Amino acid sequence: MRIQPAPWEVRAAAKRASTLSKIPEAWRLSPADLDRAKSQRDLTGPFIQQFLQPDEISIVSKDSVEIVNEIKEGNLSAVQVTTAFCKTAAVAHQINNYLHEIFFDQALERAKELDALYAEKGETIGPLHGLPISVKDQFHVKGVDTTMGYVGWIGSNLGIKDPSQIHQVESQITAELLSLGAVLFCKTSLPQTLLMGETKNNIIGQTMNPHNQNLSCGGSSGGEGALQALRGSTLGLGTDIAGSVRIPATFCGIFALKPTAERLSYRDAANTNPGQNTYRSTVGFLSTSPGGLELALRSILSTRPWERDPAVVPIPFRQEVVDKYRSRADGDGKATQSELPLKLGVLWTDGVLGPHPPILRGLRELVDALRQAGHKIVDWNPPSHATGRRIHISMLTADGAQDIHSHLDLSGEPLIPDLQEQYPLKPPMSLLEYQNLTIEGLEYEAAYSDYWNSTAAEDGQIVDAVIMPAAPHAAVIPGKYHSPAYTEVINVLNYSAVAIPVTKADKSIDVVDKSYVPLSDHDKLNWDDYDPEIYHGAPVGLQLVARKFEEEKILAIADIVVAALQAYRKN
Repeated sequence: MRIQPAPWEVRAAAKRASTLSKIPEAWRLSPADLDRAKSQRDLTGPFIQQFLQPDEISIVSKDSVEIVNEIKEGNLSAVQVTTAFCKTAAVAHQINNYLHEIFFDQALERAKELDALYAEKGETIGPLHGLPISVKDQFHVKGVDTTMGYVGWIGSNLGIKDPSQIHQVESQITAELLSLGAVLFCKTSLPQTLLMGETKNNIIGQTMNPHNQNLSCGGSSGGEGALQALRGSTLGLGTDIAGSVRIPATFCGIFALKPTAERLSYRDAANTNPGQNTYRSTVGFLSTSPGGLELALRSILSTRPWERDPAVVPIPFRQEVVDKYRSRADGDGKATQSELPLKLGVLWTDGVLGPHPPILRGLRELVDALRQAGHKIVDWNPPSHATGRRIHISMLTADGAQDIHSHLDLSGEPLIPDLQEQYPLKPPMSLLEYQNLTIEGLEYEAAYSDYWNSTAAEDGQIVDAVIMPAAPHAAVIPGKYHSPAYTEVINVLNYSAVAIPVTKADKSIDVVDKSYVPLSDHDKLNWDDYDPEIYHGAPVGLQLVARKFEEEKILAIADIVVAALQAYRKN
């Protein structure tokens, strides 16, 4: 007699219970603590720290570069650091659904091995020695599920067809992280399909924003952003096909790097609709500091990933580019007399959805800081972002959601309600239509490039980078994310971008602008959703954008921009 598989709801519930069971008893919260967390608006800082010891708070308050330096100098052990982050992540998960996979035991064994090697050799094995790194649940780690938010892949690794390879496969980039001395300890939550600016699936439900539980943490690397906001990690691995590292970073008050797609390896990682590579998803990083982003990129590129993945371009980390751009400002972000100041474009609106008051205030404050630091600011009026957005969404849905429904069919789970209208199963786009859309995309890239080049006409200096919103709102009210155009156009262009935190929404300052005239009915919908009370305390972030393969450049410019903002606030 054939045994029928359990209903998807039963499988999802069993998975949730299994994940919780991997949290050590000593780290489990009481029912009373869990109830308090549900009623708490802000879970960050003092709230989560009440469950940690002073030495643990000291460790998780450090950023990535400081941690690896402390381990290298012998002031901290890998076991101390790993234990502190595992415990913090365990607490974070219990109060807000951040983790798809927990493998703390595996991480602590790894940390013990690293400490033994350090004791034996008197030196670290690589630039990430002992640093705990969280990974989005797209990347394969040996011994661990990769569900990518689909119930049908529980107990397996999404995309692996050979049963003998279940839990045996490793993504190239996770192998690279391990070779550099990193400690992998958990996998973070993401939305069903990946194609959503929030984080919600049928396995663990929804991940909310730890700064303000009225709001979303963003997506699709939402668990990464939320975990780091609670200091459960300082460096995480994510992906970005329409803003998926930048949106969670700006919503959660941290930093992110979206490289050009061909800079880092996607080999042997799970993905949505992997055959669509005209506008391919890119591997990126989220971090609590800009230094963490640079550390990650520099370290991974030192392994020469292009030798193992032919899709990666052979460009080593270019320190000379970093030095060149950093020389244009001092430690406070002020333009130096001997070099040209930065010339930065500012996109005040994408013409699709006008930014809410907190975003506009963040833009104005950053512009004022950079002008005070002596840098040039010009308005950015590129080819229509609405056109770029239309091309991008057409490509993402070109297969008629065949890939998405093939994963749903494994368990019989439905699309979550938020996605049912957007991703119904339908016939794929024709080849000729697909090719014509590709041509239109290439023409759009060319027009955008021509516009960028034209910025040198007035003063002989081309724009170095562009400042723009990552979304028209701060961390969004669930179900109210009406368009990711601000980020997905950058994916159409395959540009490099860094997301930075700027400020927080303040109900006493960011009042409703009653004189605002909506750009369209769509824009009115977005504008009517703004509520100063609900958004109060939400992080406000922006993205800094450079052109293709300019990762080192945009990281250096981000350092200058952040320094200028900090100096401005001191005055």
